[in-house]
Amino acid sequence: MAKSSGRNRYMRRGGGGARGAGGARGGAQGGQLAEAQAMLQRAQEELATKTVEGTAGGGAVRVTMNGEQKVQAISIEPDVVDAEDVEMLEDLVLAAIHDASERASAMQADSLGMLGGLDLPGLGG
Repeated sequence: MAKSSGRNRYMRRGGGGARGAGGARGGAQGGQLAEAQAMLQRAQEELATKTVEGTAGGGAVRVTMNGEQKVQAISIEPDVVDAEDVEMLEDLVLAAIHDASERASAMQADSLGMLGGLDLPGLGG
């Protein structure tokens, strides 16, 4: 109920003529918002299908990650596996994951950066 009376209060304050002008402007902004949402949805879907590869140890450890930063695969060259030095292998895997994550973040920034070109009030400077 409070929501309904709040809406009516604003409609009364705006008056008939201002409401019509505001509606047209709001419609244009609403169209831009819908366009931005559609672009964001497409970009997110595309990111889910794209992959990046992070490496460590000169490529001995490879991590494949999608644009949503979800690990898809880990590949380890057999010659880097040493039962006496498990810690080194752990460090290489971690470094490859960090590398893949940085690359996926950059891919996200590039993909989602296209939304910055839209002139939407309140979404940027």
